[in-house]
Amino acid sequence: MDGVVIEIKRILCPIDFSEASRHALDHAVALAGWYGGHVSTLHIYEPAPAGASGTLMGPYPFRPIPTVIDVSRMREALGDFVRAAGAPDPVDVCIEPGRTADVIVDRARTLPADLIAIGTHGVGGFDHLVLGSVAEKVLRKATCPVLTVPPRVRVTSKLPFRRLLCPVDFSDSSVAALHMAFSIAQESDAELTILHVLEGWPSEEALEGDAVLAPYYRTQEGEMAHRLERLIPESVRDWCVPKTRLGRGKSYREILGIATEDGADLIVMGVHGRNVLDLMLFGSTTNHVVRRATCPVLTVRR
Repeated sequence: MDGVVIEIKRILCPIDFSEASRHALDHAVALAGWYGGHVSTLHIYEPAPAGASGTLMGPYPFRPIPTVIDVSRMREALGDFVRAAGAPDPVDVCIEPGRTADVIVDRARTLPADLIAIGTHGVGGFDHLVLGSVAEKVLRKATCPVLTVPPRVRVTSKLPFRRLLCPVDFSDSSVAALHMAFSIAQESDAELTILHVLEGWPSEEALEGDAVLAPYYRTQEGEMAHRLERLIPESVRDWCVPKTRLGRGKSYREILGIATEDGADLIVMGVHGRNVLDLMLFGSTTNHVVRRATCPVLTVRR
C-alpha cells in the first residue's frame, strides 16, 4: 500500500477464563490466521503471600491467591481453555504474577506484540470491561494497537469481517488507523467505509435557503470529500473500492450510528497522542465508541 506494510505477527490475548475472553481469543485466532501470525495467551494471578497454603476456591479451577501447585494447575487449565476454543497449535500459554494491567502492557512490550486482543462484558461502561478496569488501563497505556471485543450476547458483528468502518480526522493517528484498516480489509476481503464527521456543522435544514452560508459550507464539504479520497492510495484501489462518507453532528454518535446502519463488523480508529489528558481519557471520541460499540473496536495510537 504505497510503501506501508502492516504486519500482525504476534497477538497477545489476556485470558480470565470467561466467555468474554474466549470471544476475544476467537478474534485473535482469526487475525493470526489472516496474517500468518502467532497468538500468545496470558493469565495473570496475584502472587501468594509467604507461607500461604490452602485449597482451590472460586469459580475458576484455582483459588484467587494460588500456591505453587495451583499455578501448575492454572497452566493446565489455560491450555485446556485454549484448545477448547479451537485455537490452532502452536499457541503460547503463559502464567504470570502481578498487577493485571501492568503485566499485560509489559508483556506486550517485551514480546513484542503487534496487537492486544481483550474481551469486554456487561452492557457498557468501563466498569463492565473484563477484569474490572484492566481493559481501560491497557487502552491507555499500551503502545501497540488494542482490539476490544464485546460479548457475544451484545455483539452485532461476526467473523470473518465483511464490513469495516474507519473514522478519520486527518490526524497522524487516524491516518495510521486507516492504513491498518486497509490491511485488514485486504486480508479479510472486507468492504471499507472511510468516515469524516463534520462536528459543529449546520444541518441540511439550516442551510436550505441560506444564500450566504450554504455556498460556503457546500464548498467546504466538497473539499473534505476530496481530502478523504486523497487518503486512498492507488495500490488500494487496485483491489478495493473504499466508500467515503461525510457525517454531521457529534463524532461518536455519528460513528456508532453509521456502524449500526452499515452493519460494521469492525471499527478501526486512531487515538490521539500520549499527553496527560489523553492518558486519562485515551481520546474522548474513542472513549465513547469503545464503551458503546456492538462490534469490536481496534484502536491505533500514534
